[in-house]
Amino acid sequence: MRTASLRADILCLITALIWGFAFVAQRLGMEHIGPMAFNGIRFALGAIALAPLAVRSMRYPPPAPFLVGSKDGFPWIGGAIAGAILFTGASLQQIGLKYTTAGKAGFITGLYVVLVPLLGLFFGQRAARGDVIGAVASAVGLYFLSVTEDFSLAPGDGLELIGAVFWAAHVLVIGWLSPRTRALPLALAQYAVCSVLSLLCAFLFEAVTWEGVRGAAWPILYGGLLSVGLAYTLQVVAQRDAKPTHAAILLSFETVFAAVGGALFLDESLGGRGLLGCCLMFAGMLAAQLWPKTPGRPGA
Repeated sequence: MRTASLRADILCLITALIWGFAFVAQRLGMEHIGPMAFNGIRFALGAIALAPLAVRSMRYPPPAPFLVGSKDGFPWIGGAIAGAILFTGASLQQIGLKYTTAGKAGFITGLYVVLVPLLGLFFGQRAARGDVIGAVASAVGLYFLSVTEDFSLAPGDGLELIGAVFWAAHVLVIGWLSPRTRALPLALAQYAVCSVLSLLCAFLFEAVTWEGVRGAAWPILYGGLLSVGLAYTLQVVAQRDAKPTHAAILLSFETVFAAVGGALFLDESLGGRGLLGCCLMFAGMLAAQLWPKTPGRPGA
């Protein structure tokens, strides 16, 4: 059991590393192609990489008799809903990365951890004390990280913040869909929908050229095969054996790896004020995930 738990923790950390460094790949890719084209191609690659596992999972009985929008067990309607939300969040994140750093984008995107329980209030879920503390700490951290001296939100950070709301909504939707359908076909469907919507926008609003795609080949391969395809699979495998608290802490390091990757490969610097903001936001994320719940009181 200890060996399995240790292996799961290592896989969670590798997943966080891949996701964190993906912010670097996303910025580098946009030196050659537009944000919609980048997302469209990378999610298509992620869907292709995941397809064999998704097809294989169809051999086994479904987790529940109610399959959302399924035909022979494939969740197209559920995937379309999740894919549309994923498309919105990914688009805002990718466009925002044109105007902010990879490190800041990583930390602001990570706010979805705090936003999930807060959005849950609209569905009758009660927020725990740690959720409230995490929200306050993250809000103060966001101020130090992103708000300029004239009290305006720095360019790009606002888009990342709105995107975090959609990432939180995506978590809630996936949380509702997962017990009602198959996980891997659902992931495949949402990636396919996100790719189609992104490519449609790319051909309508961007100048997509073969030279640009070739120039962004390595960032696209990283974002598609590693960040979307491999990391998702590693997360699923890891969380079979990982303790929930361990997984929460280790996956939160995605934000830290985004800042490290930005410093190593893009010469980005957060400065003292930005580092203080990052520390407060990271503490808020951990508080929201790890604060003990009061027994007998849902969400308290």
